[in-house]
Amino acid sequence: MRKELILAGVIYFFTMFTLLMAVYQFLKNWHMSEFNFFVAGALVLMVAVGWGYVLTALIFAPQKQMEDTLVVLTRDIIHELNIPLSTINANSAMLKKTLVDEKSLKRLQRIEDASNRLKKLYDELVYAIHKEMHTIEKESFDMKNLIEERVAIFEEQNRNPFILTLQPCMIHVDKIGFEQMLDNILSNAMKYSAKTSPISITLKETVLSIEDKGIGMSTSQLLRVHERYFQGDERKEGEGIGLALVKKYCDSEEIDIYITSEKEVGTGVRLHLNSVIK
Repeated sequence: MRKELILAGVIYFFTMFTLLMAVYQFLKNWHMSEFNFFVAGALVLMVAVGWGYVLTALIFAPQKQMEDTLVVLTRDIIHELNIPLSTINANSAMLKKTLVDEKSLKRLQRIEDASNRLKKLYDELVYAIHKEMHTIEKESFDMKNLIEERVAIFEEQNRNPFILTLQPCMIHVDKIGFEQMLDNILSNAMKYSAKTSPISITLKETVLSIEDKGIGMSTSQLLRVHERYFQGDERKEGEGIGLALVKKYCDSEEIDIYITSEKEVGTGVRLHLNSVIK
């Protein structure tokens, strides 16, 4: 797409330059009046607008058609994904009422956990698509309650203990995006820490701090931490986009983010929320 735009720009300016030079020579040789010069200039302007429109249509029309097709296809896929998810949840609930042995209930719980995870991914996909197509409305909520809800979900994994020191704090932001951003930070803290290592979350006044005692990062790694697909430890699962998404969201909401880290000591993430405090 970039090459096509550059080529179209070159063609457009070369064509208009040639046309202007031709008009200039014509007027110079025939000693046209100011009125005729004005008329010629208006005609050149009309040609410039028309030629620019033609070039734009030739470049962007196929792209627009492809985007429209992808939007329709994506909507259909999202709709179809929701049907099996609803079926799994409904049947799991019915089975839970009839099963009695502990082993079967544990297996059913794993199915429900996986289904809930898929539902979460489904919601995130719908949100991401909606965000690209429309402006997401912001809402006000108590961040303390949201943090407690998200931590409760992570605690179901029976991994790291969480130490919470939270004050009530009303903020006005894109709530789903904020939740995704928070989940990414907590997931990273858990992924790069031992299973028994505590994760501290502190919310005081306008600052949210999340600290772990994990493997940490070197100075060179810390400088690249917001790069998309960068992973401090490639042995860990993941795509290396978590903190890149966190940074992108923080920039969109004008939230200042600071990350400190030290090898074998741990990592701390601080969010300064002055811009979103209600």
